[in-house]
Amino acid sequence: MRPADILTLTPAGLFCPPGDFHVDPVRPVARALITHGHSDHARAGHGAVLATAETLGIMGVRYGEAFAGSTQIATYGEPIALGPVRVTFVPAGHVLGSAQIIIEAGPTRIVVSGDYKRAPDPTCRAFEPVSCDVFITEATFGLPVFRHPAPGAEIAKLLQSVALFPEQAHLVGAYPLGKAQRLIALIRETGYERPIYVHGAMERLTDYYVAQSVQLGDIRLVRAEGRAALGGAIVICPPGALQDLWARRFPDPVAAFASGWMRVRARARQRGVELPLVVSDHADWDDLCTTIVETGAEEVWVTHGQEDALVHWCLLNGIKARPLHMLGYGDEDATEAPPAASGQAGGLDSTPAVQVATGRVPGPGRPREGEPSP
Repeated sequence: MRPADILTLTPAGLFCPPGDFHVDPVRPVARALITHGHSDHARAGHGAVLATAETLGIMGVRYGEAFAGSTQIATYGEPIALGPVRVTFVPAGHVLGSAQIIIEAGPTRIVVSGDYKRAPDPTCRAFEPVSCDVFITEATFGLPVFRHPAPGAEIAKLLQSVALFPEQAHLVGAYPLGKAQRLIALIRETGYERPIYVHGAMERLTDYYVAQSVQLGDIRLVRAEGRAALGGAIVICPPGALQDLWARRFPDPVAAFASGWMRVRARARQRGVELPLVVSDHADWDDLCTTIVETGAEEVWVTHGQEDALVHWCLLNGIKARPLHMLGYGDEDATEAPPAASGQAGGLDSTPAVQVATGRVPGPGRPREGEPSP
């Protein structure tokens, strides 16, 4: 059976005719296989949903327990027969419960990666490369200019800033599912034991992570404390809150932002970010290319992101490839959408020192006038 007979593109997304199911459909369908809980991949209203227990739990937290007509748990590594097709979920390393989906029909094996990363993450199972005939990959950071630094180095920048400016709360913009919990866990790995505060929008998902035995330490809600008393504290909040009235109620806070797009100086300036932290839950250029090679795939389909560059790289390396031009993905977090005309090599930051990145001086100090130098 040809790959195109096993998996085809429809208005609802990728569809497997012999198995009669969609993968991460963008509209309600009869049967959906879901790679992970981000809302651009996991939507409510399907007749039946097959996903890992954690992804089903996350969907229940976000949409209510009646988010689908029925649900079925997929256990990592255990094949499930759907008609003549066999599917197996394996870890993707993206967020808690995230999975790649192996689709096998006869001798042909297709792997749908969903979103994935190869960097270490204490909050979820690590990515597992799978050999296959066709590999379907994202390309969120599919340009050679995107090479993510080690996450530990970015956490060190944050903690250095906290030490330099002990009177200012550090507001760290981070997506509420996955990124927020990963940041907290990475901070804890450094030995930081002080309470970490979270915006109310983080509460339910963070509680779910803790219920799944993810160790996050002492987590407290901002609303339970007087904001004026949070000088020197680390506060995790949704990206949009950085420019909201909510943030302005803190006395002279340091605005930080954790995203792979913080490699783009213009993006940080547009959002008023003083301390950009290049921490991404997506594979960078090197990891995208490495993963493709490790799968041994003869053919690569690129679903969303910087499709053309990755397709070109595959063709140069003798791998058949094509873009799928799928719509409706990558919209989960507005901060993870590429900035218009600003993602060029000349706009990339070179991870400046904290004092340059923040425009502040140690101690009580105030922000300097003007923008930091490019």
